[in-house]
Parts: sequence; structure tokens; C-alpha cells
Amino acid sequence: MSELSVSADLLRPAPSLGAAASDRIKKTAQDFEASFLSQMIKPMFQGLKTDGLFGGGQAEEMWRSFLVDEMAKKTVAAGGIGLADTVMSEMLKMQEQGQ
Repeated sequence: MSELSVSADLLRPAPSLGAAASDRIKKTAQDFEASFLSQMIKPMFQGLKTDGLFGGGQAEEMWRSFLVDEMAKKTVAAGGIGLADTVMSEMLKMQEQGQ
């Protein structure tokens, strides 16, 4: 079984990257993951009828995209699928190369 290893370069913080910039990069990576998850979740709700005893009709259809977006955000807040970490690592590498 092969052992996964993380490059030491990825674990150390960028020398000139301030805490505020690092927080912005993390938020951007998490927003990207939430957007990705939202696009993956959206097809689950397509084709569902909103009529019936407890259906919300047109209002439910109208607000469904907000529900999907919030589900994606909560998934990321709970740890997500790991996409934000990968995106953040790449963004930090790009930041270091640009200096």
C-alpha cells in the first residue's frame, strides 16, 4: 500500500502572505467548492413536482435554487468534499510564484 505524502512546501505558510489575504483565499476556495456542489446537487431536484398535498407550487420552484445553494454552503461548512483544500493549495502556490 502506498503512503500519501504532503509536500512540506504546501504546509508552510507563504512568507509575505498576510492573515487577511490567506483568509480571502480560503473563503474564495470554499465559495468555489460551494458553487461546484450547488451545480452537482441541482439535478437532484429537477423533475420533482411541487404539487400535491404539501407542495409549494410556484413559490417552491422559485425558492428551490436558494435551498440548493444553502445545502451546498452547509456541506462545505461541515467539511465538504475536499475540493476547497485543493483549490486553496493551488491558489497559494500561484501566489508564491507571482512574487
